[in-house]
Amino acid sequence: MSIIALPTPQKLTYLTVEEAILLRRSIREFKRDPIKLTHISMILWAAYGITDPARGFRASPSAGATYPLELYLAIGEQGVHVLEDKYLESGVYKYIPSVHGLSEARRGDVRRSLMRAALNQKWIEDAPVSIVITAIYERTTRHYGERGRIRYVPIDVGHVGQNIYLMSTALGYGTVAIGAFRDSEVASIVGLKSDEVPIYIMPIGVPERVVTTSFNDLKLHIDRARQNLGIQF
Repeated sequence: MSIIALPTPQKLTYLTVEEAILLRRSIREFKRDPIKLTHISMILWAAYGITDPARGFRASPSAGATYPLELYLAIGEQGVHVLEDKYLESGVYKYIPSVHGLSEARRGDVRRSLMRAALNQKWIEDAPVSIVITAIYERTTRHYGERGRIRYVPIDVGHVGQNIYLMSTALGYGTVAIGAFRDSEVASIVGLKSDEVPIYIMPIGVPERVVTTSFNDLKLHIDRARQNLGIQF
């Protein structure tokens, strides 16, 4: 299996966790700018990368450390900038957390096909990349039975999605979690095995408009709400 080694995880941002939470939004309008390879590397690591080499724990919590999810990166033409005039080839790549790398699953730009499978949500085609999160339920259900399918795996997906939101925000990008799509079509486009189910599509790109909310804006809002209710502060 040929692996594209991603830049190793490193500190890149100067936005605090508090600021990332404040500025996080669901973004559906993107510029045509590509994503830097170092940045998509950090987004994938924040989503599901290794954080505890000794025990194999990852950036997102998982019920019983069963890690039922897989991440695929759908890259458009000139969607990921490597250096100078070099870009990653368009296609679908599987994220391999153990080596922090990408394995090519399919060549070619699939963004339009993904958009159509997702009920024509055009931001999937507009964004330079999308992360497709899938689940192999059996990894969790063999330990927890049906409760793993209906509760634990969906919780795991939520953890991963929020990490993608926050790291994307901290790096100056935007994303949106999409669950409305035809599963069988997405599975075919990405090239999933029969035991693998798509859960989320998360397009990522540079937002058309920058979020400018400040903590002072938040304080003024809370103060007005308290005043309206007669709360002393």
